[in-house]
Amino acid sequence: MQAHDDTELMVRIREGDRGAFATLIDRYKDPLVSTLARLTGSRDRAEDLAQETFLRLFHAASRYDERGRLRAFLFQIAVNLARDEERRRRRRSLLLPFVTPAEELDLPAPGPTGEEDLIVRESRRQVARAVAALPLRYRLPLVLHEIEGLSYEETAAACGLPVGTVKSRVARARARLRARLAQYWQGEVRCVTTGS
Repeated sequence: MQAHDDTELMVRIREGDRGAFATLIDRYKDPLVSTLARLTGSRDRAEDLAQETFLRLFHAASRYDERGRLRAFLFQIAVNLARDEERRRRRRSLLLPFVTPAEELDLPAPGPTGEEDLIVRESRRQVARAVAALPLRYRLPLVLHEIEGLSYEETAAACGLPVGTVKSRVARARARLRARLAQYWQGEVRCVTTGS
């Protein structure tokens, strides 16, 4: 049903219907910003990239293929922008002091919460840092497939990669995350079992 609605929206957008464009933004803004925040490690950068994504979608409306899924098309634009951003960031990092994406994560400020809440927040923080530390070629498919719930086919379309490559990169990303987080989780188990 939504694919049909999306196709109708894109037809109306091509005809210059700004209300249809506003509806499309309302429908996809939150999931798109969320995905981009996970990819970039910064909510502010994610919002900027999402705005640019919608602008490019508006200009690319005439190239949209009604047989395709709008969500995959939109995420493909966003992924390309995130890749460009990553390349620019890497070039700048050669010249400027590097700030890791994990340090820029918009994480909630610690407050008076129970020990369990603190452990959950710290676990999420560690996972977010581990995901942010993945090379972009692994981070993109992992976030789109595992976190945003796109199918392998939709992820492949968004990334411009064959489905087999997406599956391979998701598997490698999982393995890298397990390896990176193993030390943290083992330390967590020691702290809980020893009471320290």
